[in-house]
Amino acid sequence: MNLGLVIYGALDQRSGGYLYDRKLVEALQESGDRVELISLPPRRYAQNLLDNFDPELRRRLGIRPFDLLLQDELNHPSLFWLNRRLRSAGPPIVAIVHLLRSGEPRPPALNWAYRQIERAYLRSVSGAVFVSRATEAAAEALLKAEIPGVVAHPG
Repeated sequence: MNLGLVIYGALDQRSGGYLYDRKLVEALQESGDRVELISLPPRRYAQNLLDNFDPELRRRLGIRPFDLLLQDELNHPSLFWLNRRLRSAGPPIVAIVHLLRSGEPRPPALNWAYRQIERAYLRSVSGAVFVSRATEAAAEALLKAEIPGVVAHPG
């Protein structure tokens, strides 16, 4: 299969989420799949929202002959609206969900805004890979619906 993986920055960053993504890419490549990284610039949340209206990003994601487009859910602000346009003519989109930003402790009004964007993002994907049952439950509670997907525990 020919897969795309959308991430912020480089895959060699030191965090649990990036380690998970690296191991996933390694496993896919060892299985004979081709994985192309699509790196978006890491910026502030509000700046990432503007990516949804970037014709160059839409072109980059839309012209590749992917069989499946993986997206780290961390990229949700850049993709929540763009995905709706990509899905109409492109491959299935699968989110890799490590945790939801809206579930982190912060002022309620800010988390309310994050929930709206994360909900729109999760509605824009065909399915998900969850790192835990708790993450799957949190995402489904946010959507108030089941999300087609699998739980693939780290390690």
